[in-house]
Amino acid sequence: MENQFKFIQNPKEHISDIKDYIFRVLANWKWFVLSVVIALGIAYYYNISAPKLYGLSSTIAVKEKQNPLFSTGTNIAFNWGGVSDKVESIRKALTSRSHNEKVIKRLNFYIDYLKEGQFRKEDVYGKTPFKFILQPNQYQLLNTLIKIDFIEENTFTISVDFGENTSYNLMNYKDETKKTLAVEEPKITKTFTVDEYINLPFLKAQVLKTDSINSIKGSSYYVKLNAINQVTSKYQNVRASGLSGTSLIQLSLTGANKNRIVDYLNTTIQVLAEDELEQKTNYARSTKAFIDAQFKNTSDSLKLIEANIGKFKQENDIYDLSAQGGLIFSRTTGLDEMQKQLTDRIVYFENLENYIETTSNYEKIPAPAIINIEDASIATMMGELTRLSIEKNKLVTEVTANHPSLKLKNDEIDTARGVLLENLSSLKNTTLISLNNSKKRLNSYNYELDKLPNKEQKLLNFERKYSLTESNFVFLMQKRYEADIAIAASVSDITVLDSAKDTGQGAILPRIQFNYMIALLLGIILPLFVIVAIEILDSKIHTVEEIERISPIPILGVVGKSTAENNLAVFLKPKSSVAESIRALRSNIQFLFHREAKDKSKTILVTSSISGEGKTFVSINMASVFALGGKKTILVGLDLRKPKIVEDFELSNETGVVNYLIGEKNRSEIIYKTKISNLDVIPSGPIPPNPSELLISNDMDELINQLKAEYDYIILDTPPIGLVSDAIELIKYTDATIYVVRQNYSEKGMLKLINEKHSKEEITNISIVLNDFKVKTKYGYGYGYGYGYAKYSNAYHENDKQSWIKNIFKKIKKS
Repeated sequence: MENQFKFIQNPKEHISDIKDYIFRVLANWKWFVLSVVIALGIAYYYNISAPKLYGLSSTIAVKEKQNPLFSTGTNIAFNWGGVSDKVESIRKALTSRSHNEKVIKRLNFYIDYLKEGQFRKEDVYGKTPFKFILQPNQYQLLNTLIKIDFIEENTFTISVDFGENTSYNLMNYKDETKKTLAVEEPKITKTFTVDEYINLPFLKAQVLKTDSINSIKGSSYYVKLNAINQVTSKYQNVRASGLSGTSLIQLSLTGANKNRIVDYLNTTIQVLAEDELEQKTNYARSTKAFIDAQFKNTSDSLKLIEANIGKFKQENDIYDLSAQGGLIFSRTTGLDEMQKQLTDRIVYFENLENYIETTSNYEKIPAPAIINIEDASIATMMGELTRLSIEKNKLVTEVTANHPSLKLKNDEIDTARGVLLENLSSLKNTTLISLNNSKKRLNSYNYELDKLPNKEQKLLNFERKYSLTESNFVFLMQKRYEADIAIAASVSDITVLDSAKDTGQGAILPRIQFNYMIALLLGIILPLFVIVAIEILDSKIHTVEEIERISPIPILGVVGKSTAENNLAVFLKPKSSVAESIRALRSNIQFLFHREAKDKSKTILVTSSISGEGKTFVSINMASVFALGGKKTILVGLDLRKPKIVEDFELSNETGVVNYLIGEKNRSEIIYKTKISNLDVIPSGPIPPNPSELLISNDMDELINQLKAEYDYIILDTPPIGLVSDAIELIKYTDATIYVVRQNYSEKGMLKLINEKHSKEEITNISIVLNDFKVKTKYGYGYGYGYGYAKYSNAYHENDKQSWIKNIFKKIKKS
């Protein structure tokens, strides 16, 4: 015979194990139902109590718009251009602090309008029949609820409860300065009328009625003033998402009040469009201011020259130039204008060269305000340099300084910069040549001018100066006219495609259906995890099938949970399911006896792994059932360390086996009669210091042999085999061994010891009894040797179940 027992599990057994495991989990269906009900209840409360959040959006198009009336040469708002990262700039502006602060101030969003709700104070902005107007440049109460109770249609009270605060903060919303004042009264209540100026130490405001249709008598509201920075940071989370591949931006915002969201989204676009238009025309405005200053100076100079000419003519009695003087004047006037234009161009070229040589960022190269550049290649090269500079600045924020793409972009900028400087130098030299040629031609005319009479020379010089100033005056007048038209005709690059609007959108949070679904899942999953974890970590023995899987020792039977007052369950309740299960053990154990011992006395040893598994209960009731069956039976208490059987038979433990084994008493003196016919008991006696030595003595052999000669059945109640070796020493006297395992109490690992002894044939004729058995199946709930069939036990067994009230009284009585 092999030394170790091997288990071979076929697929059908494996499927049966899985089904058994599933049924054990489903047996806890009440916990699933309870968990789901609780989870759905929590979800319901959250859905009705959580603040409702709404999400609205607006869409704008960002496209640079130029006035078609102007060309690059004449448009006063002309810019060198290049690639402008307009969409990204607009997105950044929409989420910037300064922009949102401007929107907050325009809408007065630092004022909260609240009303008492079921779970909290609700934001009722846009739904109040009044407006709360703060007086400008005054200090107002900050971060404190101001209650407004309308006692009449046009009369209200303002109440402020400072509580335990000894001081309160005030804020001037014009310059955002703050100050602190001491609280004179913990609660202040004042009555005012609509439109009346509210003059309190901490509040300077007015309440203006906006709804004259609905009655507001008896209604109560709250107003709260917040710091601008605090409100601004809240609205900076507006989402400005650029739609891929387009110049469109979608703005979206969430909040508890749809009116606030609508007003904020539409106003933020309006403010953005105004600021963008102002920035767009800023160049034209600055240029116009410069032209206006030059125009005034030129106008004053023209008037002064005109007055000097008139005075000169009158004093020198000369009014017209001679034919030769007129010819010289007509020729020199054109040259004077040319020289001025060429000189202005050279000055601009030098300034542009200096800017390019001393600056590393070319995103905003100065454009010619009133200078006409005839060479179109200059504009093209400057546009290319601007584009490369913008691309470089984007790369700087994305890659490291040594990244190859950034180095390549720097090389491209250096190349474009060098080409532009070379072209500017060439263009400047060409212009200088033209200027020198013009000066040479003008010198030849000046030589002829010297031949004229002195008075005519002076008059000619006055006329030339006047003509040049007049030409400049006309040019500036034209440019000022262009600037005025550019400013008036400019339109914003922001176009609203879809404005924000309350169309009855539902709340995006809380997501009611989603929350219920999550609650349902959690209600199922959480108890499932707990139950599975308990099952995985559970090392207790619960069913007969578990014993069969972990032990090769056969199952003799099961004993149900006893409801009797003591261990005499068979005697006290002979018709109970527990009594029937003991009788089943009596029948089954007959198969363990050898044929040659059929008509002889039989010795049965009852043991277990540890204390508390019910071996004494099984011993007493096995002895009882044999005795009640007409067999002369004796129960021997051999648990010398922890004797128990005397309590149930109301006997004394002063005299017993120990007294016999040490020679103090003879056999007749240690045997006691019981109230059960045919049943005698030998108590264990006083606890000895050497129980093991006594049990292996010759006196023990003599005692067992004497009992076998006198009794049909000898039941030995022994110590737990897992704690001491006493029971092993007594195996030699027995014809059969009962190993008691208690449901929901005995550990699976405890069977390892008895399995090893059985596999080594140290213990034979052994079987297992599952004690304190209770099963719950689809057929019903009950106890008994026919486990699983409790539903069909009606009229055959007494009802072992007791109400929970009786169980409580029973426990109290025992305690």
